[in-house]
Amino acid sequence: MASKAKSRWADDEADAALEARLKKEKEEKKRAKAEKARRLEAEKQAREAAAAATADSAQRHGQDESHGTAFDGPPAKRRRVSPGRETLDQGGDAPSQLLRFGSGSTFGRCRSVENYDKLNDIEEGAYGWVSRAKDAVTGKVVALKRLKIDPKDRGGLPVTGLREIQILKDCDHRNVVKLREVVVGDDTSRIENIFLVLEFLEHDLKSILEDMPEPFLASEVKTLLQQLASGVAYLHDHWILHRDLKTSNLLLNNRGRLKIADFGMARYVGDPPPRPLTQLVVTLWYRAPELLLGTARYGPAIDLWSVGCIFGELLTREPLLQGRNEVDELTKIFELCGLPTDDTWPGFRRLPNARALRLPTSSSSSAPPSGSSIRTRFPLLTTAGVSLLNSLLSLDPSRRPTAHEMLSHEYFAQDPKPKQEAMFPTFPSKAGQERRRRRETPNAPGRGQQAGAGAADFGAVDFIGIFSGRDREEKGGGFSLRMV
Repeated sequence: MASKAKSRWADDEADAALEARLKKEKEEKKRAKAEKARRLEAEKQAREAAAAATADSAQRHGQDESHGTAFDGPPAKRRRVSPGRETLDQGGDAPSQLLRFGSGSTFGRCRSVENYDKLNDIEEGAYGWVSRAKDAVTGKVVALKRLKIDPKDRGGLPVTGLREIQILKDCDHRNVVKLREVVVGDDTSRIENIFLVLEFLEHDLKSILEDMPEPFLASEVKTLLQQLASGVAYLHDHWILHRDLKTSNLLLNNRGRLKIADFGMARYVGDPPPRPLTQLVVTLWYRAPELLLGTARYGPAIDLWSVGCIFGELLTREPLLQGRNEVDELTKIFELCGLPTDDTWPGFRRLPNARALRLPTSSSSSAPPSGSSIRTRFPLLTTAGVSLLNSLLSLDPSRRPTAHEMLSHEYFAQDPKPKQEAMFPTFPSKAGQERRRRRETPNAPGRGQQAGAGAADFGAVDFIGIFSGRDREEKGGGFSLRMV
């Protein structure tokens, strides 16, 4: 048998101690498992012996009756309280003996989805289909999300759907989307006919960024970041990890209110978080480096890394770290944040996937910079803004700020101040199938031109003037003029 390949990292006493401890824990778990199996087998044998003794006693008692009648046999089967698997698989109705609970019972009752009129489809996500619908009674427009269920999975409602329903029912915050109710289709024997009725917001941040002709103003970026940090702080205060923060999961209404949505990957955690947790969370472009290196223990810091990626996307209108796969994503992270070292990220070498990672030497021509290049990537960002983005995109998760610390950062106290929500610009809603109406307007004739002359008459002279309020805010007023 081939010997185990030697690590690319130099093994030291700490590595040997770690391997010895892991081996000891594995042996202890194996012994505990074997002991539990022996105990369960002994209990099973004891129960079988007791049942046999009880049956023998009952038989003798039946034969000793005054008329000598024999024991009548086992008691009648218990009443079935749920439809059988065969009935549901064949699409049939529940059996007549199914117990039903009234509307006043503890279990409650879900309304029918027929109370809503579907208006249009919005999008299909990883965990469900979302449509725009209108309440047939009140006329209120809502978002209707149908949970996506794999027909091959016979385990019932997936855990992601259960977690999403539970978390949304428990959350009540101005920056978290509200769950109004859960409704079902008329065919209740089909578990996929479950719908979440959510409040409807006109936009998602990703669509706005793709269609904007100009980036958000600095004041608008601050407003969006403040609301995002406020919602994340609420979730973390209530022991909830979102685990999939990205611009397409951030909704925005026409009054400047941002709300966090899509809790299909979210879950409750404790302190310390349960172990192990799955590493396959968060969309790749927003995934923290410790997840890419296979850590099984993580906490709120992974959400703050995603917030840092969203911060950069608000400034550039495109995703900050667009890796093709996990390795390429790590490469782009190291290009932006610098190569990890024992000083910038203590203990990263002991993460599961770090031993298979070959980092270029600092003398190599293709090596990423040893320090962060965020200042170079965002030359127009203020010093306080660079400081905040650097901290959010810290390789070491322990050095990232909490959401509350982010809210108190000096970046939000400097001019320009965050814009009031009521002053936020509005956009045509893709979800509401709105279109911006453009009207052709004539241009005033240029100086020295005859009436009706166009800009093409100027030939090689091209004037570029910047008069917008956005540039006055960013550059302190005035305009620039260039001749080509």
